[in-house]
Amino acid sequence: MSIVSSSASTPGSGERVALDTSVAIDVLAAKADVRLLSSVSEHLLPAPVVGELRFGALNSRKAAENLAKVEALITRCVVLNVTVATAKVYAELRLALKQKGKPIPENDLWIAALCVEHQVALAALDAHFDAISDLKRWRLEARRFDTDAP
Repeated sequence: MSIVSSSASTPGSGERVALDTSVAIDVLAAKADVRLLSSVSEHLLPAPVVGELRFGALNSRKAAENLAKVEALITRCVVLNVTVATAKVYAELRLALKQKGKPIPENDLWIAALCVEHQVALAALDAHFDAISDLKRWRLEARRFDTDAP
């Protein structure tokens, strides 16, 4: 697996898209662009995203309320679980990133491995995912879905 820049697209109707944690948080907070919710047939949550969302909810001042929102989101999505096949992809990605001197955060590497394994685009704001050439990206504006921005 080579490390250059990842392909970017905007999913069309019928596509499946995985949500990174920052995007899932925007969905939970109703800040996500309605296009994210309506133009995709199936939303996926990589297991590490589920863990990060649950941690954030449990660690918040409104733990019960936020945990209920997280659980509701999980029920509307398909969860991508880590398997031995995912671990193989993870190891290849991690080695390639190490050889290029472009490490990314550990959970994000697992998220990327799941997306590469399942050949699904990742909706994410973090630019470090660009270092993974085999990862399909759904480009999102850094303005975090502010639909009033130009």
